[in-house]
Formats: sequence, C-alpha cells, structure tokens
Amino acid sequence: MAPEDFARLEPHLEPIALQLREVVIAADAAVDELFFIETGMVSISTAHDERRIEVSLVGSEGLVGAVPVALDCTTTPHVHFVQLAGEALSIGRDALCAALAESPTLRRLLLRYVHSLIVQITQTAYAHASLSLESRLARWVLMCHDRTEGDELVLTHDFLSMMLGVQRAGVTLAIQNLEGAGRIRAKRRRIEVLDRAKLLALTNGSYGTPEAEYARLIEGA
Repeated sequence: MAPEDFARLEPHLEPIALQLREVVIAADAAVDELFFIETGMVSISTAHDERRIEVSLVGSEGLVGAVPVALDCTTTPHVHFVQLAGEALSIGRDALCAALAESPTLRRLLLRYVHSLIVQITQTAYAHASLSLESRLARWVLMCHDRTEGDELVLTHDFLSMMLGVQRAGVTLAIQNLEGAGRIRAKRRRIEVLDRAKLLALTNGSYGTPEAEYARLIEGA
C-alpha cells in the first residue's frame, strides 16, 4: 500500500483481538466493519443447515470483508470466522469507502486483491471436485503454513473436517497417510510441516495459482 493511502486509513484503524471461532462477519448480515489481519487467520465458508465448508482463507496478506465492499454489496451469504486466534486492525465500511473514493490507487489495489481471492475460491472448487482427500489436505496445510509463523499449525480435526467438507474419520485417515509419507507430523491439536515439497507434489496444481496472482498483482505493484 502506498504511504499516502495508508495515511488515509490510519486514523480510522482500531486494533482488536481475534478470538478463536469468533464470527467477525455473519452470513446475510450487514458488512459494516472490515479487518486487516495482523496475525491469525479467518476462514470464509458456506453454511447450510449448520454445516460449514471453507472456500477461502485470509491471513496477514488480506482484508476480511473485501469482496462485498469492493463490489458495492451491503451483505454476503458467507460466514467469516476466526480459524486461528490473533490480532487485526478494524475499519468501518464508510471510512474505507470514503478513502477508496478519494484514491484510485487504493481502489485498484483492493480490486486486485479481490481478484486474487476469487482465484483462490475457484481453485478450492477445483480441488473439491477433482482431488483426493490427501491432496486437498496437503493444499490447505500449505495455505495455512503460508499464513503462520514457524512450522507448527494449530489445526484440530474438527476444523480440518470443516475445511475439507468430510467426516472427522476421513480427516484422521488423511493425516495418517501424510504423516506416514513424511510430509507432516501430527500432534495433539497441531500439525507440523516437515516437507513442503512433498506436500506440493500432492496438490496437482490446486496450490500455487492464487499465490502467484497475489505476488504478481499485489507484491509486484
């Protein structure tokens, strides 16, 4: 973000704590507040009959609530909830929209981020439709690893079953298979990444495209 654009936002940013499993944007509720993630992760998921399936992740690279606000929508059908506790900077919708109206460079940056997030969602659809459970798990582990300091990830089997859209028993078997191949080490409520290259080899192209788009459009801007 250009220094002059950050200066527009800075007076309106409020530090907040992100609590595990906290819903920061509810389905079909007004998106009045957005969140720049400092640490932690927020999941964007579909919700039907109390069942959630994750469609994308936002960490310190992104802005929670970006899609509906950038596209001038007041609500979203997706649930945004904290998958990994941390900290964020919140900003009101009106303050962000005022800054976007004043700054073409800030609006362009936000739309580029929205594009990269949409690419991530389409890759998730491809993974769910085409890949084995182990491949999908490898992709999510890599994505979480990108957004976490160190090699240990706080990922419970319950969260993983939601992320992958499968029963908990399937997650347990997939973790055992990845661990047996030396890709990860499973611990209580944690997964340690041992070999990213081996995980990447399992993803069949479902990991890498959104990351490359983000690097090209945001980091290279």
